[in-house]
Parts: sequence; C-alpha cells; structure tokens
Amino acid sequence: MPLYEHVFLARQDASPQQVEELTAQMTGIVEGLGGKVTKTENWGVRSLTYRMNKNRKAHFVLLNIDAPSAAIAEIERQERISEDVIRYLSVRVEELEEGPSAMMRKADRDRERDDRGGGFRGEREGGFRGDREGGFRGDRGPRRPREEAETTTDGE
Repeated sequence: MPLYEHVFLARQDASPQQVEELTAQMTGIVEGLGGKVTKTENWGVRSLTYRMNKNRKAHFVLLNIDAPSAAIAEIERQERISEDVIRYLSVRVEELEEGPSAMMRKADRDRERDDRGGGFRGEREGGFRGDREGGFRGDRGPRRPREEAETTTDGE
C-alpha cells in the first residue's frame, strides 16, 4: 500500500481534547478503509506565518499513514467539512520516517538549549551592549554633531 505523511492544522481555540478526538476520528477512517496509522505526533499550538481564517495560531498534528488512496481522499473530505480544521496537506512518500519527525527533534533541541540557559544573543558576560558606559557606542564616547566633525577635519 502507498505511504503518506498527512498534516492538519486545527483552530487555536479548539481544546487539546477536541484535537485528540479529531485525530482519533481520522485514524478510525483510515482503519475502516483497510489502512493503518503508523505514527501520530501532536506538535502543539504553533504560530502561523500569516493569518488563516482569522487564526494566528493553530494545533499541528502529523499522521504517518499506510493506506489506499481512497482513505486519504475520505480524510481530506472529512477535513473540508470540519469547522475545526483550518488546513491540511497529504504527501505521498517512498518510506515513512522512523523515530521523531524533524519538528519534534527541533523542539527537543530548543528545550535542551533553554535548560542550559544560553542561546539568546543579548545574554553575554557583561549583559546587553546598552549597559556599557556611553550607550551603544562603547568606549568611543558620545557622538559629536556633524558640523563640529566637518570643521575639525577641514581646518587641521
């Protein structure tokens, strides 16, 4: 049977239980049509790049599916009908990715960085650059007015 990666975005105001029910409904459709869902990942609520149907955030869910194309067509039909689903995308793949997806690996990497306490460019030994004497110009002192700078370089 063909292999698919299917991602759908649910509305941000849907509760996590509603998203789980929606995922269970999609899994039931696949299994009812002779396929199986090999992996389910809930990526949580994430910000969208641009507004979709007045939503700035959405629940992201990934399903790895081993099913006939009729099952994917039925899932997509049900998601078009559902008011909770903002967008969906199904991609046929040659093989399904084992282990956590790239999004889950990124979340783990971000969590490790946060646990170490670093990662933000402004956090340096001396604090922010604005904490130095003289503001952001460092040791060079305050800025001179433009006219003063021109007269000192021309006459001398």
